[in-house]
Amino acid sequence: MKPFPVRWFAALLALAVALPPTTLAAAAQTRPTAPGISNGVVKMGLILDLTGPYADVTGTGSVTAARMAITDFGGKVLGAPIELVVADSRNSTDRAAETARNWFDHQHVDSIMDVSGSSEALIVQAIGHTRNKIVSLSAPGAVRLTNEACTPTAVHYAFDTYAAAHTIGPALVRMGGDSWFFITVDNAFGYDLERDTAEVVKKAGGHVLGHARHPLDAPDFVSYLAQAQESGAKVIALANGGMDTVNTIRDAAREHMIPGPQQVAALSLRINTIDRLGLVTSQGMMMAEPFYWDLNDATRVWSRRFFARTGRMPNALQAGLYSSIMHYLQAIAHAGTDATGPVMQAMRAAPINDFFAHNGHIRADGLMVHDMYLFQVKTPAQSHYPWDYLRLVTTVPGDQAFQPLSESRCPLVSK
Repeated sequence: MKPFPVRWFAALLALAVALPPTTLAAAAQTRPTAPGISNGVVKMGLILDLTGPYADVTGTGSVTAARMAITDFGGKVLGAPIELVVADSRNSTDRAAETARNWFDHQHVDSIMDVSGSSEALIVQAIGHTRNKIVSLSAPGAVRLTNEACTPTAVHYAFDTYAAAHTIGPALVRMGGDSWFFITVDNAFGYDLERDTAEVVKKAGGHVLGHARHPLDAPDFVSYLAQAQESGAKVIALANGGMDTVNTIRDAAREHMIPGPQQVAALSLRINTIDRLGLVTSQGMMMAEPFYWDLNDATRVWSRRFFARTGRMPNALQAGLYSSIMHYLQAIAHAGTDATGPVMQAMRAAPINDFFAHNGHIRADGLMVHDMYLFQVKTPAQSHYPWDYLRLVTTVPGDQAFQPLSESRCPLVSK
């Protein structure tokens, strides 16, 4: 499918998607390259899992979302071409770090706009700080990215473990799930997701009975599920993601634990996972997300364009990446330069109002605050068309979903 002409697409967005003013893209192409554009090009990078357990929820889908953003902006900003480079992290912190250093030191990359995996993101964010380069993150969820590890050149855009925990945890406790057992991936994301959810459960009057930790991309989950089953916990919480979540749920179904007396709660469930598992297996599960393709007219317009390119509906991480790139490019146009300081200032100053977020804003700790949604996976009988998977339960305002600045451990935040 050929891309829509830019001016025709801009009119469509003005009616339905409400992206940042499209005149920015047009103006950027009609003026000479601004002196403030380093090396005459705005170069962005993505360090993604293209082949491993997170490839299904980031991977080529995230690359497509990024390229859509570049095309929709007009391919240039301030007269300078926009380029995208992509690398496969292979879920290795060493590989992610090597790529970031090479891009910043030798390849004239101005920003890294996403990194799959929280452990990889933490080190890339730190490298960006030492090089005074922008790192924006939509795929990783570790809350420490805007706490102990925060930097003045980083943005955490789509979601974090605190928001996920505070969206889904209280709801499950209110539904009677007052005892929990965690099956947790052995990395920064898993640790933060388990810790944040456990704190929410305890505050709501629930109890944590134990946890089992597994390596990333584990071969099977039967032994971990057996520990959870023996605990007698009412909720078996999966603090993992990607194919690890898929395989944990599949093993639980094979062991006749789904459906069963214990509720399996996948704390980082994505629409890709539901599509792989099918509604028969995943029906009834609760999920916390900042985005769903079928939420409103604006989300549907953009998501159908994404579907035309990929054959799949986008998840929240991919939609967030698109939004973050548009916000970054708009900030460059406003600042008149791609220099890190002015661009970060412009990104923090401008509200984010598009199909992904309404009245979103970037705080001093780098966190982009926006509404979160609690969804329940539909039954097969409730689903009436392809990818009709979720029912909205409630909306959690951003200031309630995300960690308040008063609790922040970020050294950039004054208290």
